Amino acid sequence: MTRPTPIHFQERRSLLAAATGTAALAAAGPLQAMLSWEREEPEGLGVANTLGARLDEGVKSGELHNLHAVFVVRRGKVAVERYYQGTDERWGTPLGTVAFSATTLHDLRSVGKNIVGLLYGIALGEGKVPALDTPVLESFPSYRDLARDPQRRGIRMSHVLSMTMGLDWNEDLPYTDPHNSEIAMERSFDRCRYVLERPIVAPPGEKWRYSGGATAVLGHLIARGTGLSLLDFARARLFAPMGIEAVEWTPGSNGEAAAASGLRMRAADLARVGQLVLQRGDWGGRSLVPSDWIAACVTARTPDFEGVQYGYHWYVATRRDGSSAYLATGQGGQRLVVVPSLDLAYVILMGNYYRTDQLKPVLAIQSLIGASMR
Repeated sequence: MTRPTPIHFQERRSLLAAATGTAALAAAGPLQAMLSWEREEPEGLGVANTLGARLDEGVKSGELHNLHAVFVVRRGKVAVERYYQGTDERWGTPLGTVAFSATTLHDLRSVGKNIVGLLYGIALGEGKVPALDTPVLESFPSYRDLARDPQRRGIRMSHVLSMTMGLDWNEDLPYTDPHNSEIAMERSFDRCRYVLERPIVAPPGEKWRYSGGATAVLGHLIARGTGLSLLDFARARLFAPMGIEAVEWTPGSNGEAAAASGLRMRAADLARVGQLVLQRGDWGGRSLVPSDWIAACVTARTPDFEGVQYGYHWYVATRRDGSSAYLATGQGGQRLVVVPSLDLAYVILMGNYYRTDQLKPVLAIQSLIGASMR
């Protein structure tokens, strides 16, 4: 399986810090969600009318290289929607040049981790997955050899959700390198054993370490506990009630969904997820994700770097005015950004999986969107 060069730690730091800079406005009240998006002129939603044209110019000039889609929602309505043409791939398989549109599915890469975090909360509310204080190894009785280690027995589900398991994990290597931890996990006989037997490098809960392995464990437990595949559970409990029909979850080498990076969605549908978070899990008067779980996901629990922390599979950034932004990021330029104080959610989809400077156009787009808020 061929995978492109990842975003390294310093690049993640620059990207997430950039999401904290727009000026704050008062949030609108709770919204009744819709199955089809309402639209309004940008200026009427407090967004500069020039934003779409500036995105077009950036694509034409090459500044916004291989931008595929931008979808901006403010006050529950679509302010800006743009699609372009560019090269793309499906989880490492080249697709050639694609003319993107409102109906085109796109790799979300690690943005899918955030979706898994929401799904775990839904399953938890149904009593189908282990509680937060449960030692993760209790769910894997066949791993008796691992459970003999007292420190390893101390890894709880809360540590898996916050990526603070204290286990060795390295995704800063290229995804073409077999020593990259996610690739090694995919090539292993047993994904969960591979993750949970990694060497202990810190006490559980002490240090955050980016880990697709944590997401793989969550995805496995959701599927096992619900009796459905991860995709079927997501469709039944999350996607279908929001009117999201077209979605894929690329399977890994063992046939299970690649929970950490294989989800594919349309830009407008990913924006629905952002709107759902803004509405604290409510969609059209129905609680799809428990509101207390949304709050738990976006509660800062462990420092990542200055201004950005990690909750339960969501980044939490402190903006310049002291308010918070909730972030989902994926390799190649995939972004979902939620800013409650602005009543704003936006999606960026790109195909810069191999570029060493892939963050530059993402930061430029985020700056354009931030500067367009009125």
